Amino acid sequence: MRKTIIATAVACSLVCLFISADALGQQTTSGVAQANANAQDQANVQELVRQLQMLKVDYAQEVRKLRALDMQVQALQARLTGKTTPNPIPAQVASAEASSGAVENTQAASTTQSAQASTSAQTRSVQDVLEQQQNAVFNRKFTFENDLAYNHYDRAELTLNGFLALNSIFLGNIAIDRVNSNSLTYDMIGRYAITPRLSVNLDVPYVGRNTDYQQGGAGGSAAAIDEHSSTGKGLGDVNLSVNYKILTETPSRPDTVLTLGVTAPTGRAPYGIKWVNVAPNSQYEQFAVPTRQPTGNGLWQGTLGASFVKTMDPAIVFGNIGYIHSLSRSFKDINTDPQIVTPGSVRLADVYYYGAGLAFAFNERSSLSLSFSDRLNGKDSLRQSGGPWTKIIGSQANAASLNFGFTYALNTHTTFVTVLGMGMTPDAPNFTLTFKVPYMF
Repeated sequence: MRKTIIATAVACSLVCLFISADALGQQTTSGVAQANANAQDQANVQELVRQLQMLKVDYAQEVRKLRALDMQVQALQARLTGKTTPNPIPAQVASAEASSGAVENTQAASTTQSAQASTSAQTRSVQDVLEQQQNAVFNRKFTFENDLAYNHYDRAELTLNGFLALNSIFLGNIAIDRVNSNSLTYDMIGRYAITPRLSVNLDVPYVGRNTDYQQGGAGGSAAAIDEHSSTGKGLGDVNLSVNYKILTETPSRPDTVLTLGVTAPTGRAPYGIKWVNVAPNSQYEQFAVPTRQPTGNGLWQGTLGASFVKTMDPAIVFGNIGYIHSLSRSFKDINTDPQIVTPGSVRLADVYYYGAGLAFAFNERSSLSLSFSDRLNGKDSLRQSGGPWTKIIGSQANAASLNFGFTYALNTHTTFVTVLGMGMTPDAPNFTLTFKVPYMF
């Protein structure tokens, strides 16, 4: 009996020990599995963090690429249309960039400011050049321009009244005639953009002129000189024009603007102005000067022209060509003799003009231009009432000039422009100095 009890106790002890070992084994296995699971989760988290960081870097790079591409598009559009875009980056790109981190924001903002400053510099300089060369504004709703132009004209002629004796000795009077003319013209010009391709211009000039006449050989003496002058001032001929952009600049063609204008004879006409004899001894000499100076041409005129502009960084090439036709008009008096009144008509010859030049935009504010311009017209005609048309001898002209221009942006609304023109033919003014101050609203 005792042996049975001992055997039973030993068996129970072995069973308990086995159960405890099995439980301890299961607990150990569970701990190892839990540890393995924690290590795997941590590895997964680290992998996800790494992938997230890589995605952030890729995303920031893509944002920068989008920004750079957008800036290039804005710059090309601004160059083609002359338009400055204050916010070149779309709102969606800006919002996306804001979520990519403070460091990326700082770098992108610096890049944006630098690129935008460069674009604005090109745009403003090109914009001013386009407006001056095309005489049109399409991206600015309204521009008011003040122009002041000074023209100087000096011409001398030698007059011989006599004959040659023995083919070497001149017998007679030698006279030197000299005309010195100065004119000052103030223009008020308004330009209004109806659409991005259509604009209208109104030019109202006020003209002041002074012409000095000198004649040598007075009283038969070559050393004696008579001098008299005449003046005139008043409203000039008002011009209204319409500009239409028929072609927008591309890599293979220039920006092309078509101009159609009408000039009204609001100024004082030169026909019928009397010339009086002011010679000291008027019974034997003739020295006639006009009583006043005209301020307009006295006829209705129509203008058809085209201007071309092509940007070739850092230069801008431009040119223009046009045609002016004048309508004939009747006047109560076309005679210059104070004692005679002759009704008649005047017909001016057609005028053809052309020009070409080159401009350089140095920086955001300034640009320099060099150009050549020429105007050609034939002989004008006069006709007395009921009579035939008669050509006016010496009325044809070829006025060519070489022009130097400088443009400087004073601020965001105002630009200062100065142009110096040098006459290259006798029919052109000796020099022309023009100051322009356009104000953009």
